[in-house]
Amino acid sequence: MAKDTTNVTVFGQETEFDGVLEFTDNLIITGKFKGSIKATGTLEIDRSAECSVDSISAASVVVSGKVKGNIEGTERVELCNGSSVTGDIRTARLRIADNVDFVGQVSMIEDSNDVDLFTLASDEYKSALVMKSVEAR
Repeated sequence: MAKDTTNVTVFGQETEFDGVLEFTDNLIITGKFKGSIKATGTLEIDRSAECSVDSISAASVVVSGKVKGNIEGTERVELCNGSSVTGDIRTARLRIADNVDFVGQVSMIEDSNDVDLFTLASDEYKSALVMKSVEAR
């Protein structure tokens, strides 16, 4: 059985943080946060948390508390029952539970084809563009 090597950091309810926060693993905020967050891991905003942000950018963002500011979840954003979000959301997958107070706009991130333009033959590239435009219809 493989051991999970992912670290989880918890900002407790008594914690108040003001500034820029960057992390790579998982963070749970249960206190107050003001500033901006840039992460490659998972961010969880607990039911007791209050966050006032310029922006949040993480792979996955789960909100159970209150957030004022824009959220980007490159993989997913989940707004849990009882949460409150005032700001725009940009994500690949979005889940909004019942009883969520959300004011803002949502824009979905499309899966981009990982195509190296410099190694493709021109007719392969044209074919890929035609297929992409047919899918968009």
